[in-house]
Amino acid sequence: METAYQQCLNPDCSATFSVSQVLTACDQCGSLLDIAYDWDSIAVPRSLAEFESRWAERLNPLNFSGVWRFRELLGFAPESQIVTIGEGQTLLQRNDQLAAHCGMTAGSLFLQYEGLNPSGSFKDNGMTAASTHARMTGASMTACASTGNTSASLAVYAAVSGLFRCIVFIGSGRIAFGKLSQALDYGARTIQIRGDFDDALARVRELCRQHPIYLCNSVNPFRLEGQKTIMLRVLEGLGWQVPDWIIVPGGNLGNCSAFGKAFSELHALSLIDRIPRLAVINAAGAETLSSFWNNDSLRWQSGRPDAAAIAQRFQEMDTRNERASTLASAIEINRPVNLIKALRALDTCDGVVRSVSDQQIVDCRARIAASGFGCEPASGASLAGLLQLRNEGVIGKSDRVVCILTGHELKDPDLTMAYHSADPHLHGKKLIPAGVHETPLANPPVVVDNDEQAILQALGLI
Repeated sequence: METAYQQCLNPDCSATFSVSQVLTACDQCGSLLDIAYDWDSIAVPRSLAEFESRWAERLNPLNFSGVWRFRELLGFAPESQIVTIGEGQTLLQRNDQLAAHCGMTAGSLFLQYEGLNPSGSFKDNGMTAASTHARMTGASMTACASTGNTSASLAVYAAVSGLFRCIVFIGSGRIAFGKLSQALDYGARTIQIRGDFDDALARVRELCRQHPIYLCNSVNPFRLEGQKTIMLRVLEGLGWQVPDWIIVPGGNLGNCSAFGKAFSELHALSLIDRIPRLAVINAAGAETLSSFWNNDSLRWQSGRPDAAAIAQRFQEMDTRNERASTLASAIEINRPVNLIKALRALDTCDGVVRSVSDQQIVDCRARIAASGFGCEPASGASLAGLLQLRNEGVIGKSDRVVCILTGHELKDPDLTMAYHSADPHLHGKKLIPAGVHETPLANPPVVVDNDEQAILQALGLI
């Protein structure tokens, strides 16, 4: 048996494939794939703390990377093939100010800020792994569908490595210019189709099946291997202590799927003694997972979730032409490709799912920024979800909670400016629709005459 291999997620199939093959689904039954390992043949450290010694050797690019310094736990790639651009230099920051706002005790709330990655979002954790596998398989062209962050990440890896021609597909709906500008700047060939993200993803998957193009969306199982390391850095930031809760925005559900896989593997390897709980937070305008989980009681069921219920729901969405709609463009997805893996993660982590409104998202994004961490709108869903779960009594005041901030504030500066100007329009574009009309944390510039007395008066000094 190979040290690492691809395995079908369907327990009634469980087909295995070499990591040398380029697959995004099982070619026997069409199910999603996992990357699995023969752990007995891997020199896994006896404790997670052993990874700390690599920081002393950070002139080695693999040890500097916040993904590849944990390479034994995603050991599918020869070191000579790894593509890294210094991803994973992120912060886990205690935030007592937000803890107090949530009615929690000091020292109980932490923010994992993924906006410090090279492209400004968490996607780089997965894209370094996908780019590595693309290199291993001799790919010369990579592609993705994107609401913004994936395209920026894929484009920067292609540009820095010089190994791939990069193509990104975007829908004709909402995409933040801060993200789109990155893909254009990094030289990606950008194709905008008439449709939304789900349409773009269906199209790019079809093209990659029929042509020698390497798909880098999170349906690619190697992407999720890289995203596991976000949780390893969380544990590292907590002195290798396991938190009580991880709260993460929904979307295509790659992050929560990767987090559940990480904790399952770490527990099986006796590297942690317990598994934290997981809360996945959808935007109300893109709440497919929440609807399945809370309304239909869809569950993992040992790898046999109700496929008929899923198919019926998606058919109803098609019939009604139902489209996702939220200001948090990064999670504006109605057909999450990692739905089944997310169900597994929720089962592993005794998880919960909630939906929050756009008003809650933009207000919480502003509140996070006011405490010193400017983040993209989708990140506001984490804090909004925490507030909801605190109000419900699901999360206790002294529980240790980690909220994931998925991307940098400058990913969507137009929305930030619209929020703080207390005006839903900016540069002739409507950014905040009706129904999201209050901006209680707005901090607009104060216009005064060019006069000392007027300035002092505006500052409240006279």
